[in-house]
Amino acid sequence: MEGDLRQLYESVPVTLLTGFLGSGKTTLLNDMLADPRMRGTAVIVNEFGTIPIDHDLVRTGSETYFRTTTGCICCTATSDIRRSLADLHEARLRGEIPPVSRVVIETTGLADPAPIINSIIPGGAPAMGLRDHVVARHFHLARVVTTFDVLDGRATLDSFLEGWKQLAFADHVVLTKTDLATGRYDWQEALQTLNPAAFYHDRHQGGFDLEGLFGGGAYSLSGKAEDVPGWLAMERLAAHHDHAHDPDRHGNEIEAMSLSHDVPLSPTAVDTFLQIVTTNIGSGLLRLKGIFALTDDTARPLVAHAVQHRLYPLQRLDHWPDEDHRSRVVLIGQKMPAKPIRDLFEVLAPRVARKKRGAA
Repeated sequence: MEGDLRQLYESVPVTLLTGFLGSGKTTLLNDMLADPRMRGTAVIVNEFGTIPIDHDLVRTGSETYFRTTTGCICCTATSDIRRSLADLHEARLRGEIPPVSRVVIETTGLADPAPIINSIIPGGAPAMGLRDHVVARHFHLARVVTTFDVLDGRATLDSFLEGWKQLAFADHVVLTKTDLATGRYDWQEALQTLNPAAFYHDRHQGGFDLEGLFGGGAYSLSGKAEDVPGWLAMERLAAHHDHAHDPDRHGNEIEAMSLSHDVPLSPTAVDTFLQIVTTNIGSGLLRLKGIFALTDDTARPLVAHAVQHRLYPLQRLDHWPDEDHRSRVVLIGQKMPAKPIRDLFEVLAPRVARKKRGAA
């Protein structure tokens, strides 16, 4: 009992898990949660788009505190992160959840880490009330872990500043999909020019230490690129949290399209939809995540992932993660042809269901 009380009032280490769209954050998080050594982990997941998908793809046990936020966390980081941590602390005080030894915050793949880090580190975003002081006292940023997709990483760095910043702020960089890469390339040497202070890990190499990624300590800017302190300072001046923001948009060009059906769908129709969207070079697709109810086995939903024009092998779950059995998919992209994609998704539903929707 005394140990539980002492833990309740000690500062809890927070790990920020970031990485660009499709780089393997959720897979790494699921591996962590399946490891018995990681008991006592609380998870906060941010999703881009109004329909949560990752919420159903993160496998959490009954003793895991789990919360999702939707929208662009870059623009709501101070309020969302601090509110989520404050709610976690209140749940601990009320005895609603078991003791928490660490917190992992998984960001959306488009997140700029600067405002999130500012919301947790001392001297970052100013405290706006008692809640923020409570968070500062009971939580601290321990480290930033960034996943980096070696298949699409080069294109990401060429096109998106967020990808550069996610790497630059990292304490640990996890190289993913190395098992699918052909040829040899020393990514560690290439990325060290951007972040010489980080530790680099190959996700598929023997001896990969999952537990070591989510340890304690305190986040430090020491040894990181000169741009990092400047990005933090610029973000404080920008005051992102003062403007209204559409949860389905990130900047002027990137948007999330959220689609759903209430009825089971034909496996052939879903496969056709996925193939058309992912192989059409004009779709503007960056990331696709979906969970579908299929007519051949409604109790076992189909999960789909795609990164740009690469559709990964489809998987059937043994059961639905929760009570929501709708087919739903989120597409994230640049200048996507919204109407053709929506029209294509609409015809996936059986004709009778479409007539009912039109009459509603």
